[in-house]
Amino acid sequence: MTTRILPAVGDGDAARSVTTLLSQLPDAEPAAPVGDSTQLIDMLARLAGESLDELPEVVLVHERIGPVPALELIREVSLRFPAVGVVLITTDASAGLFSAAMDSGARGLITLPLSYEELANRVQAAAQWSVGVRRHLGAGGDVFTGPGGTVVTVTGAKGGVGATVAAVQIALAAQTSGNTVALVDLDLQAGDIASYLDVQFRRSIVDLAAISDISPRVLSDAVFSHSTGMALLLAPGEGERGEEVSDRSARQIVSALRSRYEVVVIDCGSQMHGANAAAIEMADIALLVTTPDVVAVRGAKRIVRMWDRLQIRKAEETVTVVNRFTRNTEIQPPLIQKITGTRMAGTAVPANFKELQGVVDAGRMHELDAKSAVKQALWALAGELGLVKAPAGAEGSGRFRNDRGSIGRSRRWHDGAARAAGRPRGQADR
Repeated sequence: MTTRILPAVGDGDAARSVTTLLSQLPDAEPAAPVGDSTQLIDMLARLAGESLDELPEVVLVHERIGPVPALELIREVSLRFPAVGVVLITTDASAGLFSAAMDSGARGLITLPLSYEELANRVQAAAQWSVGVRRHLGAGGDVFTGPGGTVVTVTGAKGGVGATVAAVQIALAAQTSGNTVALVDLDLQAGDIASYLDVQFRRSIVDLAAISDISPRVLSDAVFSHSTGMALLLAPGEGERGEEVSDRSARQIVSALRSRYEVVVIDCGSQMHGANAAAIEMADIALLVTTPDVVAVRGAKRIVRMWDRLQIRKAEETVTVVNRFTRNTEIQPPLIQKITGTRMAGTAVPANFKELQGVVDAGRMHELDAKSAVKQALWALAGELGLVKAPAGAEGSGRFRNDRGSIGRSRRWHDGAARAAGRPRGQADR
């Protein structure tokens, strides 16, 4: 049996050492190393988009991989691609690290400097485990094996630009079209999703912050099942408790939600902290909501520059949505695009607060009239983003899909490996 191996090694010298030893393993088919965590998740997602059989049996993760720390990366790979055996390469052979690696989902640990015998044994053990899991899945096991749902973050250029209304309506549009949807409030100190949807629920995202292994049952206990069918994960009632949600716990929560729902919409508010920064970094689509006025557009530019400085997200990977748009305003979408350097959504949301006032005051945003121009625009935006299931036989537009680790089109193992390594791809179609 041929064992396909994908190394994730950021250090050049370590990558050469790993590649040399892997080429000597019998019946091994190593791919070119990927250099960071984003490339690894992208690669696995593309392969899983074709079929379970296209995934490598073994993934090797080097301890100095980035930007996501090695153990968190192992946890995400194990959660999203449970049929892949992950092995950690590290200089630390302590019992504490071994235990932490196993808790994260690793199938083994290889110590540096590398030895042929240890590498062969760990790869063989991980590959045998992977084959056993795939045999179980092939027999009809009900285990999640796909690349995960689509994660959409919605951030306001400043407070009061309508980010929460946009997040709620986009989630409703995705839910109504037949997707399973989770709506998350990561505006940890001032989240209003519960108020907009008339929800009183004691549990919040803080209840998941201290849990290292978020099982489906633990997750279901923390979310509120709304009458619309959406799952709500709310901000804490006591704003000061928002500090308990770290960037690490946010990554685990987003990964757990991605594995359970087809669409995850996250309201990130307008104030940046570690938790929503992690969510924006992981998102497939990052929306930035602004209004067509000088103060809001300056705020949007400030946020985009901050994301770039902190290496959270590049401007060209961000989609800006104009809310409260009127045709006679001096600031038009092309000017906003030029100022921020972001991509602009083709759909602008018209200014018509009178349509919203009744449902906002009643806390019944989900009952907004279908004839509302605001609702129609936001639901059209959801379709533009590819979050609405197209009718049978039709293809959705989804112009802004596939930013971070979402499903690409079918490709074979070698072609995908070549692309991840930056080499020209073969003759296979995109």
